[in-house]
Formats: sequence, structure tokens, C-alpha cells
Amino acid sequence: MSDLLGVWRERVRAAAAGNEPLRIVGGRSKDFYGQQLVGSIFSTSAYSGIQDYDPTELVITARCGTPLEKIEHALAERGQMLAFEPPHFGADATLGGCIAAGLSGPRRPHGGAVRDHMLGVRILDGRGDELSFGGRVMKNVAGFDVSRLIAGSLGTLGIILDASLKCMPLPRAETTLAFELAVDDALRRINEWSALPLPLSASCWFRDRLYVRLSGAASAVSAAQHHLGGEETENAPTFWRAIREQQHAFFQVACSAPLWRLSVRSTAPYADLGSEQMIEWGGALRWICAAPDDSAKRLRSWAKEYGGHATLFRSADKSAGAFHALSPPLLALHQRLKAALDPAGIFNRHRMYTEF
Repeated sequence: MSDLLGVWRERVRAAAAGNEPLRIVGGRSKDFYGQQLVGSIFSTSAYSGIQDYDPTELVITARCGTPLEKIEHALAERGQMLAFEPPHFGADATLGGCIAAGLSGPRRPHGGAVRDHMLGVRILDGRGDELSFGGRVMKNVAGFDVSRLIAGSLGTLGIILDASLKCMPLPRAETTLAFELAVDDALRRINEWSALPLPLSASCWFRDRLYVRLSGAASAVSAAQHHLGGEETENAPTFWRAIREQQHAFFQVACSAPLWRLSVRSTAPYADLGSEQMIEWGGALRWICAAPDDSAKRLRSWAKEYGGHATLFRSADKSAGAFHALSPPLLALHQRLKAALDPAGIFNRHRMYTEF
């Protein structure tokens, strides 16, 4: 593996010297996400393997090209999981792509985001130098936590070589309850339940039906089920996997138009935004398929009004910009960070914003 990294270092240095943009890819399962795909392909899939995993420490360290499926299988064998429930969007999804995209699944509001489970990361910067941040233990709070910045950076700051992530035990018991509720009642109920000591681990509303997942100790799940009522759902793991991987009918049938992801306060009221919606994360995540007319301005204005932002998640046309525009001070901070780690601007150029 050291020989491979040597080759990578030389290629990065040559690209920086020749101002050649590089497009970092792993399993290419998330090529649809983000803005432009620019540059010569730089594949990281060959740098693969779990380097260290001690279940008693609840930490796993693996190389960037390691299949995400392989990591989750190794954890499940020891009764553990990645608590942020990352979507794969393809059989070839890798750990590096999972971290770079920074996407989380249905468990996100209860188990945390990708960045919350990052303990350490090693990257190859735009100069061809290896940089390490964080470590392989829970308590490593020293200095600026760059490892969390790498999560969700879409490969614009460097090539992820390997990373250490915190693991969590699999729940002893799990069940999903369904309720026939109009959207306003569903939002009110899920916000009320979120304020109670209930073992909630996911929620989803679609077409007047609210689904709530309970996970934890058997006694806690049983007590919560008795308190909430509802109808127990069959094949619940398949249902939540379909939500996570966007294989549910909402994504497969309704979304012939561009797919938008609106992240707002969970207490934001329902609004008719011109198309059918699916609501996750206790009301904080709204999926909507909107026609490409004035949808970008309308959706982003509404999301901003309720403390959030709107992302053009899937679309053949990204002229509206995949991500919500940054304020001038925040954009300047992004540009300075990019210049510090990738001075020639060769990594995933324009993948997040056209300005870098």
C-alpha cells in the first residue's frame, strides 16, 4: 500500500504543477450529488481494507476504498453499527465516499451525523503531503477538529486516505409503528414525542401515514409502543432501507422532476410547495420533486424563512446551483480553507460551488 501512496503523491504533485484538475472517485455511487464533475478521474478504490477494529473500544479504522458494505458487515458480526445509518446509493459505495458526501440516513436526528462520529482522518493534500488529524480514541479534543471538516467536503479539501469512526451497539429490540395522520397532526405529534424520553430512532410521513421507529432495550421499546399505540409495521427493515436508499415509491415514481432536499427546523409548518412531499427526521427534512421553473428561488426562500437551506439533490440540470448560496463571509472562509489545503485548486474543482 505504501507504493500505491507513493504513486498518488507524485500524481498529485504533477497535477498541481500542471494545474490539472483531479476528480476523486471511489465507487462512483454518488456522482449525482453536488455540482460539476470536473477533471481527470483519480480512483481511490484500490486503497482498501479495515486497518483496525476493536469492538471493546467502539472504534473502527479503515482505508478510503473499503466497501461500505464490508465495514457494516464486520460491525454487524460484533453487534455494532454506524449510528448515522449512511446511504449507499449503490453496491460499490466506499468509506471515503461516505465521509466525503457527509450524508446520513433515517437515524440521523437521533444517532448523529457523519461528522459527529469522526474521530480521526488522514488525507493527502494538494501539495502531495500526508496530513493526519484527530486520532483513534474517543477523547482526542485537542486543537481545531479538521477531521469533522472533511466530512461533507465532497473531496474538495484533499484525498481521504483512511479514517477512524465511532461505532455504536446494535439495538436489542426494534419496531416500527404506523399512524393514519394528516400532515399537520403528524408534525405536531412527532415534535411532541421527540420531547419525551422515548427510544425514537426514525420517522417518516408520506400520504397521510406517519411511520415511527423505536430502537433500544426491549423493555424501553415495549413501554414506548404501549404509550404511543399505532399499528405495528411488517417488513420494517425493508421499509427503512428503501427510504435510506431512495428506492421507495416516492423517489422512484413521483420524482420524474428534480429532487430537492429541504433541511429546516422540525417545527416548521407544512407548506404546499407545488408538489408531493415526504417528511423525515421529525419534520426537519422535507423531500420534494419540483418542476424546474422558479422552484429554486421559491424553495430556497421558504427553507431560509424556517432556519434552513434547500439542496438540489438530484437533477440533470444543476444551473440553479446544487447547494444554497453562501454568505460572503462564509464563502471567504471556505475559500481560505480550500487554499490552505489545496492551493492549486486541483481537487474536485467546482464540485460544491463554482467559486472554488
